[in-house]
Amino acid sequence: QVQLAESGGGLVKAGGSLEVSCAASGGSLSGYTMAWFRQAPGKEREFVAGRTWIGGNTRYADSLEDRFFISTDNAENTVYLRMDSLKPEDTAVYYCAKSKSRGWAIPLEVDEYDIWGRGTQVTVSS
Repeated sequence: QVQLAESGGGLVKAGGSLEVSCAASGGSLSGYTMAWFRQAPGKEREFVAGRTWIGGNTRYADSLEDRFFISTDNAENTVYLRMDSLKPEDTAVYYCAKSKSRGWAIPLEVDEYDIWGRGTQVTVSS
């Protein structure tokens, strides 16, 4: 059973950058999609970015594509999310997740992912 563990969150000033990471253990990610979601207080969990483990196809939330970048280190079984030009509205708990199905799709829906990390808090001060 794959387990995911996020790290790297913290407090950053508006305009700054931060990179969070997600280490996978206990199984192979080959053929799956890995994604980052975020959830702000009082809001639903939302898709941020996804990347296929093989091929490296990516997909981003429309409003974030120019500031966020998802990458993977396949040898280290780790997924990264680099966030630039951070805004206070980016404040949220950031989660990584593994897709339920293998393939080339990068789903946006929470229900299409079956394994989640516990999340890492990112706080952007104004």
